[in-house]
Amino acid sequence: MNDLRQKNPDLEFTHRALELAAEGKGLVSPNPLVGCVIVSADGEVVGRGTYIKDKIIHAEVAALTEAGERARGGTAYVSLEPHNHYGRTPPCTEALINAGIKRVVSPIEDPNPLVSGRGFATLREAGIEVVTGILAEEATRLNERFICWHKKQRPFVHLKLALSLDGRISLGPSVSTTLSGSVALERVHSIRHENDAILVGSNTAVVDNPKLTDRSGKPRSRPLVRVVLDSSLRTPADSNLALADDNAPTIIYTSVDDIPKAEALRTAGAEVFSVPGGPRNLRAVLQDLYNREIQSVLVEGGSEVAAAFIESGLVDKITLIYSPLIIGGSAPCAIGGKGASSLEEAFRLKDCVITRLGPDFEITGYPEGGK
Repeated sequence: MNDLRQKNPDLEFTHRALELAAEGKGLVSPNPLVGCVIVSADGEVVGRGTYIKDKIIHAEVAALTEAGERARGGTAYVSLEPHNHYGRTPPCTEALINAGIKRVVSPIEDPNPLVSGRGFATLREAGIEVVTGILAEEATRLNERFICWHKKQRPFVHLKLALSLDGRISLGPSVSTTLSGSVALERVHSIRHENDAILVGSNTAVVDNPKLTDRSGKPRSRPLVRVVLDSSLRTPADSNLALADDNAPTIIYTSVDDIPKAEALRTAGAEVFSVPGGPRNLRAVLQDLYNREIQSVLVEGGSEVAAAFIESGLVDKITLIYSPLIIGGSAPCAIGGKGASSLEEAFRLKDCVITRLGPDFEITGYPEGGK
């Protein structure tokens, strides 16, 4: 691939734009990750930009500002279709046109209906050559959360589980068990950093008393929202999850009308919210999170919660982190629920990537279907 990039400038500079866009992870939600590279007419990189939500300036404008007059007659490589509407900033298409850009290379359309296809159309109407499709798959994966948010009208759901080689997640149903090593735990916090919310069931909340915080050390533009599905309000009022604040807010979804328990949790700092059909009505939970502009949710367990998301067809991505252990016996399996009655019904993954994490290893893939 590196040799191919060197022979194909469009491939090389589009890849650079994607790398710049990735620098915005944790800093742009609910907006997209966008990077831009400006290459002058003589083939030199003269401008670079990354969109950061708090800085407001879009990647194209930042790159054009750095390039100055050298942008005239050049090419803009943008990781996502430039927008052509007025929001917090003027249209990026307008900035590209006014700068004298002659060519725009951008892998994919923006799924936002305010933009989708219109940005490219505006550029073409201004006489700018527009090239699309280069590294489209990579660009789609990079902005998978943003794309899901607009196309499915719900948060992107990433299921993450830590398990033994024989598929167990703990020594027992009421035993808090840490399986992963230090390298894998660092990876987990990196995944948390990329998401807006982290979700567990009440059993995990009670048994593990987790903090569910982003300890990656990387900056983020909004706090990681902690979500608990708790039908009977089992979460203790003095637990780490109940003791919430602005930097670590907690939403507890329930179906009971237990005023004393709810008030105790609210006094501790958590928000208690009743959804129609209870917290196992996952679509109602995701709808409420969508209404709160939560673009993505990392589901970390337990086994019944994982099964519920899988059986509902609501998993968009799955990461399994295996430790070189065999537990055996009656220890809880990673995925509960009804299970498949035939191999045809089994939950199948595609585009799997395997990564070593010290003594552990990660398998990340995508479901063949989804809703």
